[in-house]
Amino acid sequence: MLRQGPIPAPVHGLIEYVAGAFFIAAPFIFGYVNGWAVGISIAVGVAILAITAATALPTGLVKLIPASVHLVLDFILAAFLIAAPFLFGFNTESAALAVFLVMGVAHLLITIATRFREPRHPEALGEGAPAPPTGGRRAGAGAERL
Repeated sequence: MLRQGPIPAPVHGLIEYVAGAFFIAAPFIFGYVNGWAVGISIAVGVAILAITAATALPTGLVKLIPASVHLVLDFILAAFLIAAPFLFGFNTESAALAVFLVMGVAHLLITIATRFREPRHPEALGEGAPAPPTGGRRAGAGAERL
């Protein structure tokens, strides 16, 4: 079941487009020295942009990936961002370490707080509306006689 947090899905999508661009630019903005940090940052940025553009959400361009799959990929990405500096040995580079940890935790929190489905409104779906009267009688007429 998709979570129903306070952040609307379109806002989540916009945040991910910005995050993808940020990851691509981060090695140049912060002057990463470690080749792994540079490569992984750019690869993560491209992956975020591609996944967001391919997801069946309002901000998706191609709408190939279901929102439920996107949700799982977001959790995997958040865990990867937090673990990557330690797995790939750039945990001694403070700028890259900080960016990956902060963005990993932020991505996790934003994913948890996102409303991937719009709430159901019975009126909009035709549910809960009174049934039309039948047989020329007023709805409920005759109930008074009981």
